[in-house]
Amino acid sequence: MGRTYFAEEAVGQYLSDLSTKFKPYVTGLLIGQCSSQRDYVIRAVRTPPKEEQKEGNTSPSKLESIDEEWITAHASQVSRMLPGGLLVLGVFIIATPELSKDSQNALRKIIFSIEKSLTKRRLWKPAEEEVSDRAALQVCSATKKIVCRTYDVQDPKSSAKPADWKYQSALSASWLSLDCTVNVNIHIPLLATSPNHDLEKNTKNGLNRWSKQIEDSVFLINGQVKDDDAELLEGQKKLRGNTQYSTQISDVKVLTQLSQGSSHRSTATVQVCSGSINLKGAVKCRAYVHNNKPKVKEAVQALKRDIINTLNDRCEILFEDLIINEGPHKKSFERVYHVLPQRLFVPFAGSSVMLSDYKFGDEAAGEIQERFVEMLDQSVQAEDIHIAEELNTGKQSQFYPDMECSMFKVGLLVKLKHFFYINLITFCTYF
Repeated sequence: MGRTYFAEEAVGQYLSDLSTKFKPYVTGLLIGQCSSQRDYVIRAVRTPPKEEQKEGNTSPSKLESIDEEWITAHASQVSRMLPGGLLVLGVFIIATPELSKDSQNALRKIIFSIEKSLTKRRLWKPAEEEVSDRAALQVCSATKKIVCRTYDVQDPKSSAKPADWKYQSALSASWLSLDCTVNVNIHIPLLATSPNHDLEKNTKNGLNRWSKQIEDSVFLINGQVKDDDAELLEGQKKLRGNTQYSTQISDVKVLTQLSQGSSHRSTATVQVCSGSINLKGAVKCRAYVHNNKPKVKEAVQALKRDIINTLNDRCEILFEDLIINEGPHKKSFERVYHVLPQRLFVPFAGSSVMLSDYKFGDEAAGEIQERFVEMLDQSVQAEDIHIAEELNTGKQSQFYPDMECSMFKVGLLVKLKHFFYINLITFCTYF
């Protein structure tokens, strides 16, 4: 039996509007959440037009002209704007009848291209029982007929499987949020044996090690450690005549292990280094789970991935910005402090879910609004942009290596000097 996708009714209206505006075809992404029993689609987002296409609402006449790389890049950008629990779970195409018969092959290529791109950026591994099916939705612009199929992205030879597509009202309001603040203090040594200090590569390696700590962390939900297979909403009651629960799940604490487990022997490693990278500060993290009997492990997994993704995404955005402003050949820095972009959240109409984005201190609200229109095809009011983290307004030039960052400042410090770095694995301790 194939999977069932429950889509918000507004998604159906959005697809219908696209079918009348864009001919002969238009492509886009499906955003939502996978679960073992069913999948939920809360948004559909069209592929942003290229510069040459902005003059008119038309697409090239042949499917061979679909730009797989452009759609994949869009999916990568959108994935950064999704809080924990939400992902790009498929693609769609709205095409005229004469193009519909050939569109399934195009969708298949796009699905695997997107998965390959997203997998390359991830710092976490999918769980064994995790859903790996992704949706390929075809809509005929003339008859409005919908055909939904899925592909297993873990199997390169996967063939199409039929899936059900159903619309459901108030789906976007049926979500629970989990929020937490995670203090970050990551020290990444730069080995003296490395002739060139590639900041991006070294930072990625350090984040990989840190992500394993997050994976092994203990999560307290409302002050309690709950069994993985327990229901997240156990002991809570629904409000009569309402889909919402009387208690909002928001108080989550993260207890990080100082070591990799008590079974590991205590060892010490001495490395000759010529510098270090330090990531310090606090990050605001958020995850959403649908309130249809969610399990604790599903909620914790979503929040873990948001913690890992938000720091990794900020570093990627910073390095992209450095390449644009300082050139791709600048690989090493001396005693430099960079402020990572702040996180912000934006609601979308009719939903309890908020989407995410990042801004540098000098970015105006107008730039953020433009990005939401381009990436998510959504207009945003300036007053609806909620900054999750505050920046210290003190002069950055006054920062020294031994000083602590403000609690709500996230920064990357690079300092170059000769020293020994000792990595000592201690007993398993929580703080």
